[in-house]
Amino acid sequence: MPSSAYRLVAIVAITLAAPVAAQTSPSITGTWKGDVASAKLPTKPDIFAIKDGRYTCASCTPPIAVTADGSAQAVAGHDYWDHLTVRIVDPLTVAYTYARGGKTVSTSTDTVSADGKTLTTSWRSTDNAKGIEQSGTSTETRIGPVPAGAHAVSGSWQRAEIKQVSDSSLYMTFKDAGGALAFSQPSGETYTAKFGGPAAPIVGDPAGTVVKVRRVGARTIEETDLRGGKVVSVYTMTLAPDGKTMTVVTEDRKAGTKTQFVAYRQ
Repeated sequence: MPSSAYRLVAIVAITLAAPVAAQTSPSITGTWKGDVASAKLPTKPDIFAIKDGRYTCASCTPPIAVTADGSAQAVAGHDYWDHLTVRIVDPLTVAYTYARGGKTVSTSTDTVSADGKTLTTSWRSTDNAKGIEQSGTSTETRIGPVPAGAHAVSGSWQRAEIKQVSDSSLYMTFKDAGGALAFSQPSGETYTAKFGGPAAPIVGDPAGTVVKVRRVGARTIEETDLRGGKVVSVYTMTLAPDGKTMTVVTEDRKAGTKTQFVAYRQ
């Protein structure tokens, strides 16, 4: 699944799969929408700082350390971008630009409240198969003080709430394709993977993610995403008995975090 340091998003640009269950179970075929209000966010804190002209992110995977002077800095080890620009806007605001292959793919802005207790992150991205603009806003609560001499955004933060995410990131369509699961999103990403079969590519994913799907129970399926042969995330989807909702638990194996939300049949 597409991800980056600003995205909570992890949280919100979502790749799902769901079961084609026994005859007595409801069908997953149809269109669903993730509900951001239902999200249970990771408990692992975000830890970053801007101090002495440097931006460091200890909680990023892998950690980041670059010059915060408004120029593009090479960053290795991140799946969807290879350069990061960090620009101090004012005493309470910092802007970030993410690029891949010399092209900007997303931007974000961190703004600290006047009392220093809340961090609001707003992001925009065109890094999807159709190149459409997607956006989102989320908040975090301070759990660690600002280091001496650092910018106000610095410190330890606990993710609190997703305020908004573009519908094109939240809608998803599934189809039981005779022993395989077909998936698509409005932003253009698609896959068709056989249950219990080999990994299938996510078409339109710039990081080359492939997917394996398997049934875990009558109403539950597990999706495993891999890049370079390594597991990067696991999704467990459980359809409600009435077929109207689906609970999704997302494990980010690289970051060591877990997110849960509910999707509603449309």
